[in-house]
Amino acid sequence: MKDTKITDTIKYIGVDDKTLDLFESQYLIPNGISYNSYVIHDNRIVVMDTVDKRKTEEWIENLTKEIGNKTVDYLLISHLEPDHSANIKLLVEKFPNMKLVGNKRTFDMLPRFFDIDLSDRQVIVNEGDTLDIGKHKLQFFMAPMVHWPEVMVTYEKTEKVLFSADGFGKFGALDTKEDWDCEARRYYFNIVGKYGDQVQQLLKKAMNLDIKIICPLHGPILKEKLEYYINKYDIWSSYKPENKGIFIAYASIHGNTKNAIEKFVDILKNNGEEKIIVTDLARCDMAEAVEDAFRYDRLIIASPTYDAGLFPCVEDFLRHLKHKNYQNRKVGIIENGSWAPVASKCIKEILDEMKGITTYNTVVSIKTKLDSSSIEKMKELAKEVKE
Repeated sequence: MKDTKITDTIKYIGVDDKTLDLFESQYLIPNGISYNSYVIHDNRIVVMDTVDKRKTEEWIENLTKEIGNKTVDYLLISHLEPDHSANIKLLVEKFPNMKLVGNKRTFDMLPRFFDIDLSDRQVIVNEGDTLDIGKHKLQFFMAPMVHWPEVMVTYEKTEKVLFSADGFGKFGALDTKEDWDCEARRYYFNIVGKYGDQVQQLLKKAMNLDIKIICPLHGPILKEKLEYYINKYDIWSSYKPENKGIFIAYASIHGNTKNAIEKFVDILKNNGEEKIIVTDLARCDMAEAVEDAFRYDRLIIASPTYDAGLFPCVEDFLRHLKHKNYQNRKVGIIENGSWAPVASKCIKEILDEMKGITTYNTVVSIKTKLDSSSIEKMKELAKEVKE
């Protein structure tokens, strides 16, 4: 078991999962995922969330090591998604006098997950309410749609700890040594990204709190440079570009579009562009492509025409962006087609469904392979992108 100490009275009892291949059955997690859970020791013992059923046995062992023969007085439910709630019923049965703490929406939804008699066992809290367990005072703030409707975060006033639910989460087991930004960004835009406005509302609440530690439901406990992490969330949830750069997302059936992109990158570099990121949508991690599209201030999409439409992985990418509320960016279009190229029209139609997307005037249209005309168009687009 890892070092459990967060403070003298708040302990970590979560677990790592290194055998799961896809988080939520769609996101690659090469370094696993953590399911975080916490215990607060006071006049009353509080457990903050449970874990996924995949790790029930290990979690129960961690809980037992931490509390011994003592009983749990409260189980606080921040979020009902199964990777955090799978063991609610088990704990209810294990501790007959334990009460469940959640908001009204929590208890409206709970019967959809478990058959539990809630008579005299539920403590319903509202915005700003406080649960006094001794020296610790737990204050609750609703966070609807970050990223489920029942989500709430908890601020412990005495030790100034924010239990942030899925906020400030990250892919990767806790013993993974890697850059926080990359996997937290990929996590944010793919898990929470659609709900930027709701994250902004939560951040406004957090700004009024004196926070010393952030305890998320996934990823490391944050104890230093908290303003850095909060600023990242402010940028991400405002749909602002995080970095200047050009992200090129393309697909190529027989290699001609790929060759065109390689030529375009050379043109961009000759124009002085320093940050150019290129992704083959047919072979990449789609979640990472979504992350990079949000990260950089300019996007180039290049697609062959396929069955009188878009190449499937390009359309999939664009639909992912729309679903995650992609907005406020400049986008360039490169199409290819041997006899009737329509990719640019299809790309534009999907982009028009998004908010605040500006497409560059120059559209590069290639007939199978590059020629002098399409190269000149690339130069025009590169100049427009630069400006």
